[in-house]
Amino acid sequence: MPIEIVFETHALTEDNERGIATGWLPGRLSERGRANAADLRRRRRDDGITAVFTSDLRRATQTAEIAFGGTGMPILCDWQLRECDFGTRNGSPGAEIRQDRLDHCQHPYPGGESHEQAIARVARCLADLPTRWDGQRVMLIGHLATYRALEHVTTGRSVRDLVAAAFEWQAEGWQYRLA
Repeated sequence: MPIEIVFETHALTEDNERGIATGWLPGRLSERGRANAADLRRRRRDDGITAVFTSDLRRATQTAEIAFGGTGMPILCDWQLRECDFGTRNGSPGAEIRQDRLDHCQHPYPGGESHEQAIARVARCLADLPTRWDGQRVMLIGHLATYRALEHVTTGRSVRDLVAAAFEWQAEGWQYRLA
């Protein structure tokens, strides 16, 4: 049976508000971000979700805890759901990362990983989901790399096309089915 995945990005961070590409740095939710996460709780509390998987980076775990803490729903942290590792450029201005992102589709950022490596890492996590969660509806809380991996796995879009495309945040998240 297919797994239904509801994907949400972590809530708004202080770095997002300042235009910083946090990468593998922990980050911290802003005041607006904490309100976003509380809204996620209201939107998804009766959505049939059986488990929440989140990146282990602080901004994602904060989102999961605000949205689902105290509900009895399992919150499972997985490092494979992390953002792309920009290496020495973690914490750089987002405009700089966006400017040459296509140069790093296959070639890693200095001291980090390529977008292809990040997407493959997240895809390995997705491939493991059926072993325990087959036929269920689960939530993933992650990053742009998580979104790109979900798109790559479910639609076959190339890594280059996904990295080249402008990302548009959706307040209601995204829905996927993994067979």
